[in-house]
Amino acid sequence: MYAVFTTGGKQYRVAPGDVIFVEKLDAEVESTVEFDQVLAVSKDEGTVVGAPTVEGAKVEAKVLRNGKAKKITVFTYRPKKDSKRKMGHRQPYTKLEITAINA
Repeated sequence: MYAVFTTGGKQYRVAPGDVIFVEKLDAEVESTVEFDQVLAVSKDEGTVVGAPTVEGAKVEAKVLRNGKAKKITVFTYRPKKDSKRKMGHRQPYTKLEITAINA
């Protein structure tokens, strides 16, 4: 059994027990979050695709940690103009463990 849901402008295909990294959520560590924007659910009987979402379907997940990803370097320059800029960025994330898919 798996489900496709959306959060943070991205879509994720998950099954119970999966560990995923999503855009940062306002949730405490060890708390439970629910996602109700489920786009598709696959069961033993077949696949149900929503238009746009599946009615009554939810994905439950447990928050494992909140953190920041590795630093990336952003370097922009304009040739022959003596103009350059070096910046860094660390994207915040929330690590989730999928506990249940309710369809």
